[in-house]
Amino acid sequence: MDVDPITGLPKELGVFEEISKESQQITISLVKKRFGKKYTIIEGIDSKDINLKDIAKALKSKFACGGTYKNGTIELQGDYRSNIKNALVELGFKSENIVVK
Repeated sequence: MDVDPITGLPKELGVFEEISKESQQITISLVKKRFGKKYTIIEGIDSKDINLKDIAKALKSKFACGGTYKNGTIELQGDYRSNIKNALVELGFKSENIVVK
């Protein structure tokens, strides 16, 4: 059984990831790339504390779109600024810490 050195709790509990989700400052913006394609960019999620791969996978399946995660950001193909805040709140992030530009 692995014990988290910071909390002293077993890592299986996953409590640390939930606690760190509440303290993230997330910025959501829209970027136009090649051929006028729009991408929703999600920045500010700390990749050391939270698995970006799982978050990106959940968002891609929720919005039925393609996307990627790299350099601490998540890119979703399309403009999802109106719905992304609710989706992130469902994943455990605090609504007050999410800024949509």
